[in-house]
Amino acid sequence: MEFSGKLQQLRKSRGLTQEELAEALYVSRTAVSKWESGRGYPSIDSLKEISSYFSVTLDELLSAEKIITIAEKENRSNIRGICDLIFGIVDIFSFILILLPLYPNRVGEYINSVNLFAYTDASPWIKAVCWTIFTLLIVLGVLKTAFTKFEAQKHNKVITVISMLLGCFAVLFFALTRQVYVVILAFLLLAVKVLLLFRYQK
Repeated sequence: MEFSGKLQQLRKSRGLTQEELAEALYVSRTAVSKWESGRGYPSIDSLKEISSYFSVTLDELLSAEKIITIAEKENRSNIRGICDLIFGIVDIFSFILILLPLYPNRVGEYINSVNLFAYTDASPWIKAVCWTIFTLLIVLGVLKTAFTKFEAQKHNKVITVISMLLGCFAVLFFALTRQVYVVILAFLLLAVKVLLLFRYQK
């Protein structure tokens, strides 16, 4: 018998509704309905709760092979979540490109390094683009961490694509405007995001 049928049988043997079982397992009724209709499987933690609640072994609920498959899937999902979270933090970390003295500012015969607030030796449009890039990256980072927390995968993918494109544009823009220190840091931040993408695509 499939897991869906076993769970349904166990629930009915206790005279429980899906909602009552969901409350006992600390999950939503939708989750129980999904499991019983065969549209998905519980997490390893939920399987342990089911096993304990009905006093049955994990082997009685699922085959060892299926348990390993679920554990591997859950592990990949956890790694992806961590990578997504770090990805968002990297974008938020773009604020350092505003605060650090990375911009060349000419004062008489000397060139001082200043932060973006004090950067006056550039045309207004260059400063406007700098502010736009950093503001957008920080906003994308906040959205990425929020969507990761609420497991909104569809929105997460869109944010990832926009963030990568903006990161590439930032590196090109700072290279063209000859802002050496900024382009190095922007490239490093982009490289970290590329590594994270490769990590959770495995």
